[in-house]
Amino acid sequence: MFLYFCTVKKFVIIIALLFISKPIIPVIDYIINYDYIVKELCENKEKPELQCNGKCQLMKEMAKAAEEESANDKSNSSDKKENHKNIEVLFYTEIKSLVSNQTRVQNLNTVIDNYSNLYSYKTSFSIFHPPAVVS
Repeated sequence: MFLYFCTVKKFVIIIALLFISKPIIPVIDYIINYDYIVKELCENKEKPELQCNGKCQLMKEMAKAAEEESANDKSNSSDKKENHKNIEVLFYTEIKSLVSNQTRVQNLNTVIDNYSNLYSYKTSFSIFHPPAVVS
């Protein structure tokens, strides 16, 4: 049973890391394929003074990933509204209580004499006078 929880925990962590790392994927792709992007895909190859170095391609990929993510969010929110299902109760059984329903009568003639007087007070006959204001 413990191994089951460990594998489920690892699976959840992996899924969470995938969701968190999804926006980072274009940056990692840019770092890995830097030379290819600079030589082949960069739109500003003819303008070396801009020092683009393929950042234009990176911005395109990041914008595309952001659009896909926002489209997925919109479709997921509309799916949530449409996937409402009503569940009907097919059977009903009464749950029996563990405590019996019989009333328990206690002896009402006994007097509880365990009274303890824990209240104490301090008698003070002096009257509090606020400090005088010196002007």
